[in-house]
Amino acid sequence: MKTKDIRAMAANEIESKLSELKDKLFKQKFQKTLGQAENPYKIRQTKRDIAKYMTILKEMRSHNGNEAETRKG
Repeated sequence: MKTKDIRAMAANEIESKLSELKDKLFKQKFQKTLGQAENPYKIRQTKRDIAKYMTILKEMRSHNGNEAETRKG
């Protein structure tokens, strides 16, 4: 998924997608351990997707926090 598509999502949608990706990564690692992995590159790609989602989620939370502080002050 492209970054601009992820940024258009709500925070709770990103969190649910993030948990799905973490579960997917667990299954991929398990398959690799058992020797059933089709493509080891998928593990790397899943890790990158998780990092992308986490980064955008952190930016959203940071941005929302900054807005709240400016409203108070």
